[in-house]
Amino acid sequence: MTTGAEQLLAHLSTAATTVCRAWAVTRRDGQVLGFTDHDGDLSFDGVTFRANTGLTARALQQATGLSVDNTEAMGALTTAAITEADLMSGRYDGAQVKAWLVNWASVDERMLQFSGSFGEIVRAGGAFRAELRGISEGLNVPLGRSFQKTCSAVLGDRFCRFDVQRPGFSAELSVEEVGEGRVFRFAGLAGFPDRWFERGRATLMSGSGNGSVGLVKNDRMGPGGREIELWQPLDLRVASGDAIRLEPGCDRREETCRNKFGNFLNFRGFPHIPGEDWLISYPVSAGMNDGGSRAR
Repeated sequence: MTTGAEQLLAHLSTAATTVCRAWAVTRRDGQVLGFTDHDGDLSFDGVTFRANTGLTARALQQATGLSVDNTEAMGALTTAAITEADLMSGRYDGAQVKAWLVNWASVDERMLQFSGSFGEIVRAGGAFRAELRGISEGLNVPLGRSFQKTCSAVLGDRFCRFDVQRPGFSAELSVEEVGEGRVFRFAGLAGFPDRWFERGRATLMSGSGNGSVGLVKNDRMGPGGREIELWQPLDLRVASGDAIRLEPGCDRREETCRNKFGNFLNFRGFPHIPGEDWLISYPVSAGMNDGGSRAR
């Protein structure tokens, strides 16, 4: 137990206490935001915890053993703190969170109560509600390989090993026309077949939404150029002239890995695995029953 925590416990044993809660949120882009339910700002560990931000938290549920600590954070969407555009662009997805119980009269007297990350985030009526998950949540991640026909790797990860930045596969250019932050139209994006970027990623490289990432839903060539549609808005503040990088998409099929990427040696699927019909098959007099390979 640290000295600050011991001092806080001693303070809590007195008749009158001056305690509040403080949260530090580290976004995916590295920006750190501080919040407190006190009526004045606090500062420690190089972070300023702002008051009157509209952020509150429910009671923290903690347990011994390997159970996951969890709670919820609720607040209003404001331009000064957490904005709807930042939430929609994914900057708070998986953000790291730390929460302290602090003596606001002497901030050196504090105790770390929670350390974890943002889980599911729900937006409604100008407000948001974020699930906070403890560090034990990582123990719930499935491990091992899945035996399936399609590839289990993600394009470009350590299992796939394909370099998506290889010349001729990705494109970096400026936004020409954008609609609702998710439909991009380009007149000069040539050299890539139709639907090349479908299932791929789009990343903003400059502008107010720098670092925002979206997944490509549709990639179509038309008479007026190329139209790329994302599943969700990349950033509501995307403007013409912002730099964007488009990465190819992969449907995880054997044919795509071999013909599009030439990366079949790293294919992580099992294309010849028998289907469910094989489990209920039985020998018939008119068929071949030699027990040979089914991959013909």
